[in-house]
Amino acid sequence: MVASARRKWWALALLSVVQFMVVLDIAIVNVALPSIQVDLHFSQENLQWVISAYALVFGGLLLLGGRMADMLGRRRVFMAGLAVFTLGSLAAGLAWSEASLIGARSIQGLGAAIISPAALSILMTTFREGRERNIALGVWGAVGGFGAAAGVLLGGVFTDALS
Repeated sequence: MVASARRKWWALALLSVVQFMVVLDIAIVNVALPSIQVDLHFSQENLQWVISAYALVFGGLLLLGGRMADMLGRRRVFMAGLAVFTLGSLAAGLAWSEASLIGARSIQGLGAAIISPAALSILMTTFREGRERNIALGVWGAVGGFGAAAGVLLGGVFTDALS
């Protein structure tokens, strides 16, 4: 449990930024698929794997991520997941072929599957039951929704501006 009230809200801010990043990543890639197909010479059949690799690994390993947080410690697992997600994002940004991008997206999905349950667990143990926890959960959920909407908008901007 976070000691001071001020640190609690900083923890919520950090957890919200990470939640935003995880959800944003899902939405932003959907918009960029046509550019990805052209730039990396994806076949139409394999293009969907850019989305599916992330989603399958993320959804398939969420329970394992939660169990790891229980067994190894929430904070440690959260930080490890953040490192995995960041490395996957870097690899995706530097991808040179279909296989490299699909592999990088799988690594991102693994990182997200580790981060999300650890972040929620940290949130649940940091804030007391009742009004305080309800506010924290509301903020965390709203940031996730905002990340999905922002991903669609930012996906178009990033695709046009940065290709």
